[in-house]
Amino acid sequence: MKISAVQARRKPRQSRAKLTQEALQESFVRLLHERAAQEITIREITDLAGVGLGTFYEYFSKKEDLIALTIHRQVKNNAEDLKTYAQSLIKLSSDLALGDYLKQVIHFQLEQIQAQQFLWAQTFLLERQISNIESYRKSYEMMVQMWQSILARFVQDTEQLKRMSLNVQRVCYGFVSQTLLVEPEFGEWDELEMDIIQTLINIFFKKNVRF
Repeated sequence: MKISAVQARRKPRQSRAKLTQEALQESFVRLLHERAAQEITIREITDLAGVGLGTFYEYFSKKEDLIALTIHRQVKNNAEDLKTYAQSLIKLSSDLALGDYLKQVIHFQLEQIQAQQFLWAQTFLLERQISNIESYRKSYEMMVQMWQSILARFVQDTEQLKRMSLNVQRVCYGFVSQTLLVEPEFGEWDELEMDIIQTLINIFFKKNVRF
């Protein structure tokens, strides 16, 4: 079933409501380790979360809405963690070269994904099963904007910054998502990292960007 966007019935403004919504997401993720998403029932999710079935429908109209929110939160958290890490690199070294800076950020991103490899493999799979093109574009654009924020210190030209950010996202997302979709238990992370870096070097070299 395709959905256009994350559709939570109630916005978790209060801390208790937010905790309940997070508990439902965590329960769904725990159940994902046991079987496929389509086999998981709403009743199982609420039982594991320790809430009633009616509570689920206060926040979501159907299971797919919970899945969509789980995907969105996974991508958003990754983007926030990357920006925080990138900021810490800048604070530690004011003369860090673009190439070294980007390599360290990508290394950190891959470490984060590897640490939750199963969940990311499921995220990429569910993204294709649940999200339609509008929500996919929104998620993709969020990541491109994240890269713009990360690279802005080194690239002053606005158009060049947009192009570079798009290319970094294309390469990182393409390499990682396709790898985990085909091989969820992939283990050659050092080689994958080298391939990503080499591809970016080739792209930026052709565009005369100092890497």
